[in-house]
Amino acid sequence: MAAATDTASNANAQQLVLEREPLVLNNRSFSWITNRICGIVENRQPLGWWFLFLPSVLLTGVMVFCFAYLIVTGVGVWGQKQPVDWAWDITNFVFWIGIGHAGTLISAILFLTRQKWRTSVNRAAEAMTIFAVMCAGLFPAFHVGRVWMVWFLAPIPNANAIWQNFKSPLLWDVFAVSTYFTVSLIFWFLGLVPDLATLRDRCKPGIRKALYGIFSLGWRGSNRHWSHYETAYMLLAALSTPLVLSVHSVVSFDFATSVVPGWHATIFPPYFVAGAIFGGFAMVLTLMIPVRKIYGLQDLITMKHIDNMAKIILLTGTIVGYAYCMEFFMAYYGANPFELQTFKLRALHGPSVWYYYAMFFCNVFAPQVFWFKRFRQSLLAVFIVSNFVNAGMWYERYVIIVTTLERHLTPGSWRTFDATWVDNWTFIGTFGFFMMLFLLFLRFLPVIAIGEVKGVKPEADPHYGESHDRGLQEAEVMGETDSEILASQKAAPAH
Repeated sequence: MAAATDTASNANAQQLVLEREPLVLNNRSFSWITNRICGIVENRQPLGWWFLFLPSVLLTGVMVFCFAYLIVTGVGVWGQKQPVDWAWDITNFVFWIGIGHAGTLISAILFLTRQKWRTSVNRAAEAMTIFAVMCAGLFPAFHVGRVWMVWFLAPIPNANAIWQNFKSPLLWDVFAVSTYFTVSLIFWFLGLVPDLATLRDRCKPGIRKALYGIFSLGWRGSNRHWSHYETAYMLLAALSTPLVLSVHSVVSFDFATSVVPGWHATIFPPYFVAGAIFGGFAMVLTLMIPVRKIYGLQDLITMKHIDNMAKIILLTGTIVGYAYCMEFFMAYYGANPFELQTFKLRALHGPSVWYYYAMFFCNVFAPQVFWFKRFRQSLLAVFIVSNFVNAGMWYERYVIIVTTLERHLTPGSWRTFDATWVDNWTFIGTFGFFMMLFLLFLRFLPVIAIGEVKGVKPEADPHYGESHDRGLQEAEVMGETDSEILASQKAAPAH
């Protein structure tokens, strides 16, 4: 009994230490934060960056070739045929849309709820959102066949008098995803403005300084600038919050509003939203753990950030597991024999049953290790589980879309989907495209929001007063810009 009490006390003490851990470690000064983050852009890239960038460029070229081959040859080079009209293309579309949800969640919802630990990872998550939505938009655009006619999706007058079917959830997708991309892009750019001004002031005269000057919009760090910035940031965060819930809900309507057994379920909207946040956070960890190592950002991306994101993965993974069980229960409890048959073929004796078990293992069982603190504090364990989740979320979309269509209402039309080489390399190529964009972002833009990290440092660091005074002295020696000193003073609490 005493041993159990001691164990519980030690666990509580460790948790208390983690909660009190500063968001910026080692009592770093403001000037150190500026120099460390700007140094990623200003200095030569490490060897690890090149090892990732060159293969990603090659894979992007493969993706471009595959899409060009599709345009010349036709959509038949993809493997879908009746009754599997939607296959890897829509699976990949839903997968990439889900990846983009963590960025807006971290930036908007956690900002509105005043979760200060978001500050070191929100910039990278927002960039990830933009790039993931760009990857997602490629698949439905080319799935229409004649991609040069895709502009007919826009509700504008045209010579053929063709108007969209506004009752179709496929058209809702166009509006929801385009709105999400636009608002996320503006939100991301707005947060970049103060840091772009910092890079502008630190640059030597040249084209880079000119570009940073253009995109920093004349930022000088005055009280008036900060006031307008904070108001606009708050409004965009409030506007982005419902988008997190609505976009993937609308994507789920592609299935939930149909009458296909296995699709028309009311649980789909919350199930898809939880799954998108689940997969999005896993991708954030997949990206940020190597970035933290390659660029030596351990003092800025701390174990507290990783621990919190692992807890969110555990929570959303449990919600996803509940949704899987409820789908089976409703198929069993309902009076539709075709619904029950669909789930039996999907999970018990269908031709693609291994996809279902892989999905269940990766999304439900693998994240359960995060109940234990030692796994949440192990970078290797977090990285492995995050990659399991990435794979599991793709399997989930494949199970929902392809395995359902493989066994439709008419047994005479049943067939098994076989992906072609164009399917495989197009999907692999989108990962290269995504990584190429993210690595270019690391190269030319600050990966961490400098001003926001400084804003949370006073409350997290008990020795703030000493480091703040030392930071201003170092700023004079290092030639730190006026806008940075003003930002530092603005972030300081009144004494």
